[in-house]
Amino acid sequence: MPRYLGSCHCGQVRFAIEAELDHVRVCDCSICRRRGALIHRVAEAQFELLSPLDELATHRFITRQATDYFCPHCGILPFRRPRTAPHLWAINVRCLEDIDLDAIRIERVSGSRLP
Repeated sequence: MPRYLGSCHCGQVRFAIEAELDHVRVCDCSICRRRGALIHRVAEAQFELLSPLDELATHRFITRQATDYFCPHCGILPFRRPRTAPHLWAINVRCLEDIDLDAIRIERVSGSRLP
């Protein structure tokens, strides 16, 4: 499986994933719409954090079940734990190096319809 390196804008948050990037998810909920992230979910074993997790800022909203992790210095959200699959990491593919975003299929997700 291909390995990709990722980071926030300033480089303080660094991580790697192993994944077949055959699609990204675009959610229509209020926060995702504004954020503009392209998400690909990976299992715990496919995710490697290369900087300390406790140095990241977090945000939880509405049901407080999802956890967004972002850089406290530049504000970029490189990954999150999604509400509907908290055992997975939802990676912001825009934070990965050497990715042709136009070559990846987009799946639309109706997060705005979740209770």
